[in-house]
Amino acid sequence: MKKTYLFLFACLVSIVLAAPVFASPIVPGFNSSTLAANDDGSSSNVALGFNFNFFGTTYSDVYVNNNGNVTFGRDMNTYTPFGLTTNTSIPIIAPFFADVDTRGQGSGIVSYGTGTFGGHNAFGVNWPNVGYYFEGTDKLDNFQMVLVDRSDIAAGDADIYFNYGSMQWETGDASGGTDGLGGQSAHVGYSAGTGVAGSYYELPGSGVPGSFIDGGPYALDTATNDGTPGQYIFNVRNGVVTRPVPEPSSFLLLGLGLAGLVAVRFVKRSITA
Repeated sequence: MKKTYLFLFACLVSIVLAAPVFASPIVPGFNSSTLAANDDGSSSNVALGFNFNFFGTTYSDVYVNNNGNVTFGRDMNTYTPFGLTTNTSIPIIAPFFADVDTRGQGSGIVSYGTGTFGGHNAFGVNWPNVGYYFEGTDKLDNFQMVLVDRSDIAAGDADIYFNYGSMQWETGDASGGTDGLGGQSAHVGYSAGTGVAGSYYELPGSGVPGSFIDGGPYALDTATNDGTPGQYIFNVRNGVVTRPVPEPSSFLLLGLGLAGLVAVRFVKRSITA
């Protein structure tokens, strides 16, 4: 019987391991401007190249903040991430709000600019293999935000993309982290800044250590809400943000992972029985 259990376990493992390995959804470009290597710095107001209706206010420019977010109306140098589901006092889109420090040797620097995405005008920001405070580069994070003009649907409409590669750290040393982990960890989402119900959203796992890093329960390099691993999309229509439900492929990947965990427990119980 034990041989039978081991055979079944081997079959399940082979299925899990045979699951396709997906390339990062991060797209090239959006790098005509850069932030010099810094800690807690920001750009001046930068033109989007189109109008963007975000919860009833139309913006034509944005501030790029080193710490994994963009804001509207003013820049923000806050390094310890706060929750996005209350009155933040500032409109924000945060693909990975945490204490990014690009001064360490081996860290990439933040770049941004206009371009096209899917045939539409777009504005993007790249955080390419960036380090954490204080000048930590033993772990690096690779992520991107792309804001896509969808005025072809209606004036001010847009799509927000969060794209992720490998995500190895979650917290800066000044936010209670140790070697990039633990403490007051990253938040991911958006907020109109008012605290009004329906004007904000955070991904599950925000502020919970271990959630977003590679291998975590909400690992950003594989999670998705549109069927593309490592990518989240939020459609903004008439100023209101909507969130697509996960595609069936997302549930398949989750099911394969759970099957592997169940198999491991099953075999362990069988062998020790």
